[in-house]
Amino acid sequence: MGFLSSRLSGTSGRKPSATEGPVANAGIALDDPGQPLRLIRSFEAQGSGWFWETDRAGKLIYLSGKVAGQLADAGEQVAGRALTELFEMSGASENGERTLNFHLHARASFEDYEVRLASGSSDRCWSISGRPWFDEIGQFRGFVGSGCDLTDKRRSEAEIARLAMFDSLTGLANRARMHLSLTQALGRANAGTYRPTALLLLDLDRFKAVNDTLGHQTGDALLQQVAQRLTRAVGDSALVGRLGGDEFKVILPGESNREKLDEVAQAIITALSHPYSISGARVSIGCSIGIALAPEHGDDPETLVRNADLALYSAKADGRGVHRFYREEMLVQAQTRKVLEDDLRYALTLNQFHLVYQPLVSTSEGKIVGYEALLRWNHPTRGKISPVEFIPVAEESGLIEQIGEWVLRTACATAASLPVSVRMAVNVSPIQFAKPSLPTVVTRALAESGLEAQRLELEITESVFLDGSAATEHMFRALKGIGVRLSLDDFGTGYSSLGYLRSAPFDKIKIDQSFVRGAKIEGSRNAAIIKAIVTLADTLGLETTAEGVEAQDEIELIRALGCSHVQGFVYGEPRLADALAADLESQGAMPQLVGVKVTRSPRVTMLRSAAVSVGSRKGTARIRNISTDGAMVDCHTGIEFRVGGEILIEVFGEARGATVQWVTEGRAGLRFAQKIELKQ
Repeated sequence: MGFLSSRLSGTSGRKPSATEGPVANAGIALDDPGQPLRLIRSFEAQGSGWFWETDRAGKLIYLSGKVAGQLADAGEQVAGRALTELFEMSGASENGERTLNFHLHARASFEDYEVRLASGSSDRCWSISGRPWFDEIGQFRGFVGSGCDLTDKRRSEAEIARLAMFDSLTGLANRARMHLSLTQALGRANAGTYRPTALLLLDLDRFKAVNDTLGHQTGDALLQQVAQRLTRAVGDSALVGRLGGDEFKVILPGESNREKLDEVAQAIITALSHPYSISGARVSIGCSIGIALAPEHGDDPETLVRNADLALYSAKADGRGVHRFYREEMLVQAQTRKVLEDDLRYALTLNQFHLVYQPLVSTSEGKIVGYEALLRWNHPTRGKISPVEFIPVAEESGLIEQIGEWVLRTACATAASLPVSVRMAVNVSPIQFAKPSLPTVVTRALAESGLEAQRLELEITESVFLDGSAATEHMFRALKGIGVRLSLDDFGTGYSSLGYLRSAPFDKIKIDQSFVRGAKIEGSRNAAIIKAIVTLADTLGLETTAEGVEAQDEIELIRALGCSHVQGFVYGEPRLADALAADLESQGAMPQLVGVKVTRSPRVTMLRSAAVSVGSRKGTARIRNISTDGAMVDCHTGIEFRVGGEILIEVFGEARGATVQWVTEGRAGLRFAQKIELKQ
């Protein structure tokens, strides 16, 4: 040990050279020969450091007791063993390509080499440094060195690395690990070891409502249960991860069979849709899934994730609770949607928007009593773009707030110029309704225009109720506090309309046009549904408006069923603001009827040849369109079509009796003797 202490003191067992000077022994007290030994033993006992020494052959002749004990516990004999026989360099070492054996044979110093037991009998690891030592006559005598235990440090680093790759809430892989795993899977494919890969992106339906109503603690517990169900649903062959919030990802290496993926996706949707029990509360959510396949839909992570996300967007648009595979047209639609969004950002500033106004007519008086403001967009290159196309884009991009405020201010200004008996209805997007600033926006529009609050009617769809939060009730109270009227739009198309009527302060119900159309057709139940809605509204003291009226005979039906108002193209196209005053002055605000007089059965357009016979004469005709009641045909067949004449015509493989209703310009209208069932 004396030799070790001397060698570790810096003198290497020889006298210092002239170049070393007194610095070599600076700070070391040599008065007491035993002091270096005591210092070494104290260091070995209290710290993580230790010392070692080899002979000329590289065999250990000294090893600190602490490490010797650890090796003995691992079943390793130390005495007479070579350093390189006991230890090997760890793969985590940062010291280049030279091995421990190289330095010992080259008699070269080394520093901070990470080593482990060569036998693998322990998971401990150490950092060692060493240098050769020579006696006083310059002969090589072996190596001396020091070491320290890295085990706890490496375990801590490994845990940190693990946490960096896993979601702390659910224990699933996190975004970083999922991206790494997908990169590795696709990288192997590109390297030639090809295996197809399926990527599933999942989004929970109605999760936000749970968070908002039951709190984030319940939301976190729900996510943990979702993670467990999702892992069980996909089995051991897939990697499951949470990207954040209520978004999850599943990677299935080696899977490209669409039927199999259909089964997996449906199993996931079914598993996640079963009710959950959390702290005594029963919670129900759903799940939508987008699927992309490599290499068919992309051979790099970014492309594959983008395409799976587009498929997920399609699944949500198709009603949620479903899965969709990526298709090329989804990307085209997304690119078109992006261009449309960019154009929308400039539409307001470039005055490309304008409003048109559709009259609301009283069924009792037949007079115009109000208008609904409808947004229109004339694109400089694409022409007129339907609101059905651009409103969803405006809602998704957040532009609907700015656009909606412009609509509200413009409509209020128009209404203020009309007689006080005329109300103005304005649609409010669910996105606008969710903003606490909406009452302020409404109040400002009324103040700027001078319009009385009771003349403004805000039309709201029942989708504003989906989150079921207290904020919805607060918004209703705030709007009614201003004095405006509230109308429930598209009534009957949702899931819980009766519950909404019980709790929300509506003044009017607008009966969706899907119930109005076809109400006059024999066998339709729509008239009975309209009557039931009107009876309910009368009981609650609410007005009713029938939307989408197009035929004049529908007006009489709507009036007979008790609806208070009618709205639709039966009164013509919506009008620009400068035409409204003239319409109200003309004939005492009595609108002109321009729709068809009689409701017709829906027509299906087709081009199909059919056998025709009149008496003994036979020929062929081409059917242009067909309904359950009749058909329009080309009559250049050599057979005379006379109004009122009876004929036989083959339809869907059967001979049908029909009467000729009209003949003009080589075409004839037929009315079947009996209604038929339409087939494609």
